Amino acid sequence: MENRMRVLRAERRWSQEALAERVGVSRQAVNAVETGKHDPSLMLAFKVALAFGLTIEDVFDPKLDRPPETGEQAVRQEPIRKGRSGR
Repeated sequence: MENRMRVLRAERRWSQEALAERVGVSRQAVNAVETGKHDPSLMLAFKVALAFGLTIEDVFDPKLDRPPETGEQAVRQEPIRKGRSGR
């Protein structure tokens, strides 16, 4: 998942440590999310967005248009059908 954390931090002149303190995680956790090594939990994504005064979508880009990664090919989205199933 791509994100704008580094740019947003730079605009505010915050260090990774400063952001980490604001959202209640370690500097290493901020670095891991910022560099794309780990995706944030939903709670952390909310905290980061709130710290910047933005929405999650303004900070994080899930890249929904990319092809599925290994192991995800088997999972297919079926259209939701209304009515009784099996009839």
